[in-house]
Amino acid sequence: MVDLIRAACLTHYAETARSVGLDPAMMLKSVGLPPCLTDPDIRIPGGGVRRLLEASAAAAGIDDFGLRLAERGGFSNLGPVALIARDQPTVGAAMEAIGRYMHIHNESLRQRIERHGDSVAIIPELLIGRPVPARQAVELAVGVSYRILSAFLGPGWRPLDVHFTYPVLRNRQTYRRFFKCNVAFGAEFDGIICTDIDMDRPMAAADPSIARYAERYIETVAARSPTFDGKVRELIATLLPKGHCSVDRVAQHLGCDSRTVQRRLADNGKSFSEIVDEQRAEVVVRLIEEKDRSLSAVAALLGFSAQSALARWFRERFGCSITEWRCNPRRHLMDQKTR
Repeated sequence: MVDLIRAACLTHYAETARSVGLDPAMMLKSVGLPPCLTDPDIRIPGGGVRRLLEASAAAAGIDDFGLRLAERGGFSNLGPVALIARDQPTVGAAMEAIGRYMHIHNESLRQRIERHGDSVAIIPELLIGRPVPARQAVELAVGVSYRILSAFLGPGWRPLDVHFTYPVLRNRQTYRRFFKCNVAFGAEFDGIICTDIDMDRPMAAADPSIARYAERYIETVAARSPTFDGKVRELIATLLPKGHCSVDRVAQHLGCDSRTVQRRLADNGKSFSEIVDEQRAEVVVRLIEEKDRSLSAVAALLGFSAQSALARWFRERFGCSITEWRCNPRRHLMDQKTR
């Protein structure tokens, strides 16, 4: 099954690409990724992201594109995972929380923490399952881990070492400037070495009560369905109110073609149109409550060809007109529950 990543991992892709002479939109198109740079929570195929990073490095003629991207990002890009980490009691606990919930942000990335005497290794790992070019993705992951640790430990913090399994590069200057420490290539793992004292440092302004609340919230996010059907449903729910929902667009986000989406849904007794219809029913109630939004705009957002088509569908689905619903939404909601 395709691994999905929050588009937040590409938050700073556009400016990084432009800084090395690339056209961000053209690069996305070249690797089959959908337009996704303005919506950090939309999910996109991990394979497409890895191809994008490698293609960007090759097109720009540089070795360190992933690291340049990491240099502009950091802790906030983790979205819901950041909520639980920032209120942990110690830096070590925060990094462990990030590792525990990293799959919510990136399904193909895990983070291990290994303690050896008085040193600690923070090791981001890509779980791809097959040999593919991923140097830039690895360097992005290690770079983001460094940026997170720097945010927790302050600007004066330095790691003991940074390791990469890849061969030595022609130019190490970017790496030494970024990490501010010795960078070893051809190592046994990709990661950051720091002291156990660093991990025991208390987090500034940590609030345990907020951490518990964040953990309950993130558990609900983590409980989302990992099945193909579930991923399709999640993408439809995200794309529908933006007016960009189609089987072709969903297929782009899943890194496959529309026939594959239809076939895999059919294998489980579902159809794309049925799921769209279910999601429309959930979204339309909220949209029509916004009385300053025209019904023609609602129809366009939900993918109907005209306002009249929306009106017919609404009456068939809910047993009343949109005007009648707006006049007494509570009563009609109760009627739906008893139907």
